[in-house]
Amino acid sequence: MEFFTQFIDIFLHLNKHMETVIQDYGTWVYAILFLIVFCETGLVVTPFLPGDSLLFAAGAFAALGQLDLALIFVLLMVAAVIGDALNYWIGSMLGPKVFQKEDSFFFKRSYLDKTQAFYEKYGGKTIIIARFVPIVRTFAPFVAGIGSMKYRRFFLYNIIGAFLWITVCTFAGYFFGNIPVVQKNFELVILGIIFISVLPMGFEFLKSRAEKKRAALPSAGSGEQA
Repeated sequence: MEFFTQFIDIFLHLNKHMETVIQDYGTWVYAILFLIVFCETGLVVTPFLPGDSLLFAAGAFAALGQLDLALIFVLLMVAAVIGDALNYWIGSMLGPKVFQKEDSFFFKRSYLDKTQAFYEKYGGKTIIIARFVPIVRTFAPFVAGIGSMKYRRFFLYNIIGAFLWITVCTFAGYFFGNIPVVQKNFELVILGIIFISVLPMGFEFLKSRAEKKRAALPSAGSGEQA
């Protein structure tokens, strides 16, 4: 419980903790930022790490001159790309071994087939949009690897998605992070970023539920007539 409380505190007061890290670790802060982004995108066991909010805060501190914007952009871009690439290869290597049975404890073959078909049809859009959705961002490349999306295709979408994600979030922090009203309400801004990030996932969930209800109506109607 104490760990969870500390994590929430770091997440919501990222600006204060970022300032402390910069003061305590100096140039090592670049390595720390690199590692966080790499782990958040590259390891399926760390989807809880800050992503969008971390980039926003880094951009804001770059505007203050405490961080080098160009260096941040290059390092985090590299971290995001190799993180997704590692996640993809982990999925491609572990997927067939873990889910080789028709019905395993963790997964079903039918899920794998549906995932592969989904990525064959919507793969590019999925990988790019997932960059802006917490949790999904961490799992999308892993599932793409399991679904056997061709790596050349995945790598292209990986580059595009990483570029858009790093650019939008970091430069948003650079240009807006130090506006007085934003500084005074930084916690609310972070919550707003999280809310906006999960909107696509929410829309997809509602859309899926609506489609299932519509699909169930004909069968329900035929059952009543019988």
